[in-house]
Amino acid sequence: MAFASLQDFFAMGGHAPYVWSAWAVTALLLLGSVVHARAERRQLIRDLQRRERRERRVGSEPARNLADDT
Repeated sequence: MAFASLQDFFAMGGHAPYVWSAWAVTALLLLGSVVHARAERRQLIRDLQRRERRERRVGSEPARNLADDT
């Protein structure tokens, strides 16, 4: 093992603030990326469902003759 104790491991030879903050930033960015991807996926699914409902509704309406409106 590179460190004599668990305390030495967490101290990282005096570089603990840099090392652990780098790990924290990396973990937060990875977590944020996953959360963002899931939110975009949910939004895409909602948009596709809305589009499908609209297309069904428009397709089921009888065709109007615009010349009759004048």
